[in-house]
Amino acid sequence: MTEFKARVGGGLVDYLMNMGYTRTKIKQLLKYGAIKVNGAAVKRHDRVLLAEDIVSVNRGNKETVVLPPLGIKVVYEDDAVIVIEKPAGLLTIASDKEKTKTAYYQLNEFLKQRDPKARERIFIVHRLDRDTSGLIVFAKSEAVKRKLQGSWMEVEKRYYAVVDGVPGKKAGEIKSYLKETRSLKVYSNENSSEAKLSMTKYRVIKQGQGYALLDILLETGRKNQIRVHLADIGHPVAGDRKYGAMTDPFRRLGLHAYLLSFNHPVTGEPLSFKSKMPDRFDIFTMK
Repeated sequence: MTEFKARVGGGLVDYLMNMGYTRTKIKQLLKYGAIKVNGAAVKRHDRVLLAEDIVSVNRGNKETVVLPPLGIKVVYEDDAVIVIEKPAGLLTIASDKEKTKTAYYQLNEFLKQRDPKARERIFIVHRLDRDTSGLIVFAKSEAVKRKLQGSWMEVEKRYYAVVDGVPGKKAGEIKSYLKETRSLKVYSNENSSEAKLSMTKYRVIKQGQGYALLDILLETGRKNQIRVHLADIGHPVAGDRKYGAMTDPFRRLGLHAYLLSFNHPVTGEPLSFKSKMPDRFDIFTMK
């Protein structure tokens, strides 16, 4: 169930189209009673919204809104946070060379176009590498951003990782101190006072064809942490040339952030979001 709060009055269909739904999809949802306003099912396409009305959309297992043209999926939104699924190949935030083709820029533009009077904006809480896909949460205020970042160690963050080869130990924890070089490469360095303690747990789910699929639990959240740690045990993420991968079966990193669980920064309500593993990752023969 996705909920939105109308900032201004207007037609229900126009409002949902501004939220990323197509007119055809809205008609289908209305037909099956999947749209509610203030808790009551609506079936008339000419329903008028008032400011502060709560619009709920139930799309079952496909409860997402896709933002064209970059393929960002909004999977949850309220007045405090917005959770998206980022496709591989898209930056989270701007770089020196790219300013607009980023999740951050596109989401801010989405909010502006949806309701120019609201003056909403988002704030960075964390990020994913360009070629990593999956779930990201953004804050809608500086206070919410600080609260989420302050409790980040308590957030459950899980990834699927396809790696070169098969780890001899089918489950374990990788722990090291990570430091970033001036050339922006991260590596384990036990002797540097600037290095930060980093911990990653993994479990082999599948193996075959010279690869293994791992379930990763990120206990800390350092830059490139998973990539460095898996390379440290001799099984870099597939496609990760930067950290020693010898193969590139997907033409992207074999890394997907599939689970994000945290307490709502305002209400304290437990929230949990899960993203399906990319179909192309399932290249294994079970053994």
